[in-house]
Amino acid sequence: QGVLVTGLGTFAVVQERFHGEEEVYVVRRPVFRLDIDALCLQELAFPTVVIPETTFSMAFCYESYMEIWLSRATSFPQHVVEDCVQETILLYSFQLRNRQRLAFAFKDIGVLSCKNDVLCMRFYYDCVTGLESKASRIALLHT
Repeated sequence: QGVLVTGLGTFAVVQERFHGEEEVYVVRRPVFRLDIDALCLQELAFPTVVIPETTFSMAFCYESYMEIWLSRATSFPQHVVEDCVQETILLYSFQLRNRQRLAFAFKDIGVLSCKNDVLCMRFYYDCVTGLESKASRIALLHT
């Protein structure tokens, strides 16, 4: 399942195999693939994240679902919520372009931050361990 935030990037959960000394661990962990306008990222480094193609088939459905949920939760019309989300993303992109290295927090997920010109998504402990209970330490080390 993936969540596309247009103009910012895609959040997804990937399943990977990690080889231990005696066994192979199959781990689910969160990833974020950045998709901000290239002009904002000229002087920044950021990790390259590969998200399997099967993840994208659900991305648009989840984005619409999220906006509908936000609209109902706040009692604002959906188009107002969509505009607010887009304006927030544009403001963050503008700040990056102007060398303002502010953190962008996502409740219960993590923080997109820029330190030493490296833009990186840092997932919260509870987000990672909530996805993977059996091999959470391995997931934490590789997230």
